[in-house]
Amino acid sequence: MTNPANDPNQVKRARRFSLRWKWALGAAFGIFIVFAVFAILLFSRFTAIMMNQEETNLKDTMTLVVERLNNQSNTLTNKTVLPYLRPDLATAADPVPENKTRGKDNIYTDSIIVKLAREDVTVTIYNPAGKEVYASRNISTKFKQTKAIDVSREKVGSQDGFIGRRPIRSRTSGRIIGYVQVTSQLGTLHKDQHQLLVAFYVLGAFAFLVSGVLGYLLAVYFLKPIKAMTETIDIINQEPQSVERIAAPQRNDELADLTNLFNDMLDRMQRYIEQQEEFVEDVSHELRTPVAIIEGHMQMLNRWGKDDPEILSESISASLQEITRMKSLVQEMLDLSRAEQVDIHYPNAMTDAKEVANQVFGNFKLIHPEFTFTLDDDLKAPTVIKIYRDHFEQILIILMDNAVKYSQKRQEVHLSISRDERNVEIAVQDFGEGIAPENIDRVFNRFYRVDKARSRDKGGNGLGLSIAQHLVESYHGGIRVESVLGSGAIFRVSFPIVKTLEPGESLLDLENKTGNTPTPDA
Repeated sequence: MTNPANDPNQVKRARRFSLRWKWALGAAFGIFIVFAVFAILLFSRFTAIMMNQEETNLKDTMTLVVERLNNQSNTLTNKTVLPYLRPDLATAADPVPENKTRGKDNIYTDSIIVKLAREDVTVTIYNPAGKEVYASRNISTKFKQTKAIDVSREKVGSQDGFIGRRPIRSRTSGRIIGYVQVTSQLGTLHKDQHQLLVAFYVLGAFAFLVSGVLGYLLAVYFLKPIKAMTETIDIINQEPQSVERIAAPQRNDELADLTNLFNDMLDRMQRYIEQQEEFVEDVSHELRTPVAIIEGHMQMLNRWGKDDPEILSESISASLQEITRMKSLVQEMLDLSRAEQVDIHYPNAMTDAKEVANQVFGNFKLIHPEFTFTLDDDLKAPTVIKIYRDHFEQILIILMDNAVKYSQKRQEVHLSISRDERNVEIAVQDFGEGIAPENIDRVFNRFYRVDKARSRDKGGNGLGLSIAQHLVESYHGGIRVESVLGSGAIFRVSFPIVKTLEPGESLLDLENKTGNTPTPDA
């Protein structure tokens, strides 16, 4: 019994989180983090500057108060301090400082009044005994005696603030006549900090929102090819032979490259599917005939032929002949499969084209003495091409064997090998039946024969030229055919030249220099 937990139909799909939202949130968080770091640095710098400014103002206020009060020789009292710090509140009996006048008009130009007018600054004057004689505002602070200027960060009320303390020495006698204590509650700083934080919060939220929207729009734009790929794959899954493709984007970037590669991959897949179907059909067709022949002979022998020695011998001979042809067909199909994978097994193999061409020419002269073979070798020195030796030899054998098959009337075959600046050119010419123009494009197809009725008598299964084409193209070469019906055909093959060997230099020396040793046959 199937466990529901293991049944894929019963498993609940995980909640899908779209890549567009991931991209949008990623962009939003990324920009928000950058903005937050920038805001923190800016806020810290602003706070430091404001704190330094507040401390400087506090020291200036203490200095100004001391300069106003240190011209007295007696201990400071409320009556002696008030005219200097608050002349607008002094009575007619109080002394008036030099160069100062009574009245409210003077308070707007008096620097000490301006300092004291700040709502977060409190000036307190103490006599030498520590008793308070004057306070600009009512604020509870603890008095501390000091012999020099002392500025510290302390708690003032419910907030942090600065407290500065300094003794007041008489200018005439030099003795301490009192103390000044200036308290700054940093109200302006805290207010500015609050406003700045509010601005940062608003700008941060705005940046997060805008970057998220822009990230989402960019994600939608950039993911259009991916979405199109997904839709195309769905269509192809439903209909493998569909010609549906992704529209080429009007841009030149990585996504355009991906789209083009995807379309190329689909084209190759469709070609492979078509080739596979064609291959299966061709193989089925080719195997159907020998199987039917063998089956017919076996049925005949089973019914009555086994009692007739002549019929028995004839049936066994015909069956063995068909079995041999099927073995040949299977071997050629294996060769074709290997030809399609040579770039995997032999990526760096090299061969002397001149040597192999002369060897194949000599072998065919030996095994077909009834033919006239002609070799035009225009290579003056050994010439190296990038191909595995056995594969190059196999290509030449296929072309020479094909020429022999179709040159029964005029038994003559020409082999030529030459070169230009870049390529080695090999041509194999026969003087047989030739190929009709409408059939030239199909001679490299699997199992194709120009004359199916007569080709079976000549042997072969129509795979040789297809194998040769796959081998040539796998090593980045080219193969083509020229023919006139009734006058024979010329097969031309070309391969890029790696190097021309110097006198005394061998192919093994070149392989050792370049490190391009042929890979053993898998």
